[in-house]
Amino acid sequence: MAITIYGIKNCDTMKKARSWLEGHGVAHAFHDYKASGVDKASLESWVKEHGWETVLNRAGTTFRALPDERKQGLDAAKAVALMLEQPAMIKRPVLDLGRGRTLVGFKPEIYEAAVARK
Repeated sequence: MAITIYGIKNCDTMKKARSWLEGHGVAHAFHDYKASGVDKASLESWVKEHGWETVLNRAGTTFRALPDERKQGLDAAKAVALMLEQPAMIKRPVLDLGRGRTLVGFKPEIYEAAVARK
């Protein structure tokens, strides 16, 4: 199964993650969810695996720019709806290792362990 990395092309963290994959000879596909969007099923599976609190990037400018009433009372369904509406709110990167395993965010040591287990 192929590895797919989801994120936004010009994000600095994405650049680090993609460079790490390339530098370690890990074949992967790139999906820019700002340009191409993301399907609801994938987003819901990431939220189920990691929790919406991890997948929703509340530190980013897109989320912080939301009116306060849209930030209140968040749950998984509301968070998924926000991320579908504005994919820039999805934490980056999401690394899909196949077989229902994903990683959210980038830490070289976690990538190393995950790729070695793949």
